[in-house]
Amino acid sequence: MLYKSLAKPFLFQKDAESAHKFAVKLASKTSTSTFLQNSAKLVYGFEHPSLKKEFFGLTFPNPVGLAAGFDKNGETPIAMQALGFGFVEIGSITAKASEGNSKPRAFRLPKDHSLINRMGLNNHGAEAVIKRLSSLKLNIPLGINIAKTNNPDIHGEAAIQDYLYSYELANSVADYITINISCPNTGEGKTFEDPDALEALLNGLEIHKNNRKPTLVKFSVDTNKPTLEVLVEICEKHNVAGYIATNTSSNRERLLTSEEKLQEIGNGGLSGRAIAKSSNQIVKWLFEMVKNEKPIIGVGGIDSPESALEKIESGASLIQVYTGLVYEGPGLVKEIKKALV
Repeated sequence: MLYKSLAKPFLFQKDAESAHKFAVKLASKTSTSTFLQNSAKLVYGFEHPSLKKEFFGLTFPNPVGLAAGFDKNGETPIAMQALGFGFVEIGSITAKASEGNSKPRAFRLPKDHSLINRMGLNNHGAEAVIKRLSSLKLNIPLGINIAKTNNPDIHGEAAIQDYLYSYELANSVADYITINISCPNTGEGKTFEDPDALEALLNGLEIHKNNRKPTLVKFSVDTNKPTLEVLVEICEKHNVAGYIATNTSSNRERLLTSEEKLQEIGNGGLSGRAIAKSSNQIVKWLFEMVKNEKPIIGVGGIDSPESALEKIESGASLIQVYTGLVYEGPGLVKEIKKALV
């Protein structure tokens, strides 16, 4: 209630990216303050033995995680732990630092409880982020999401080496690694969701090696079933640890936001309630394909206990939230956990 009556009106007076920066700054301060951490635990804390999950050798105190995109640079995991998340995924990080695309590049769609962003993989670069995380003492699993540097001149074998640089650095501190093959904001037409490109990437990363951390692959919400079947077959051949479904969408169908407003915003990845149904469908397909033998992390449109349960009923073993936090606030995590109990 405090978020919706005080914080949200204040944050929504700012543009979407400025509000996001403010939230990250506040969370970063919380990460360095025992007082703020204890305060967050007092307000938002809720755990129950029945919430504990174990997948790919990791223990998750609860199945609600922070999705990649909120904390691109690894500045807030301690704060997120204090807010009650069961795991945190930071990034996407890339081999080279990037300022991302020109502003404005993040937009709210309040009528749709959604966001559009074309941030362009802005981050401090893998080396700086991993250095920051190397001294982190966290009691929940830490995921690191990696992507290719936002530079169209990096392609082919150079693109694989670009991924490999981030992958090997992340391997030193992450509990699990997510390969983001579907980001629509890289300024290039082709992504690693092309089957041949994915095969080459997984070969190059050698994720099957004994010293590799559990490695997951994240798919786009716009992936059709035949393509998904081919991609999963490739992933299974390389023995990935699990899947994340889904990334953002370039689809603009059935939105409540006016066409005029959408034209004004332009390109970008759609996240939030507007993609919930499509995201659930991808989760269902994945569940059918892997026959419950690999965990699926469901993300996309979770903004209530009901939508969280729908994602889990679709086949998700764990869930992640981000856009839902923008509209509902950090209390959403506690609400979902209570509903799951």
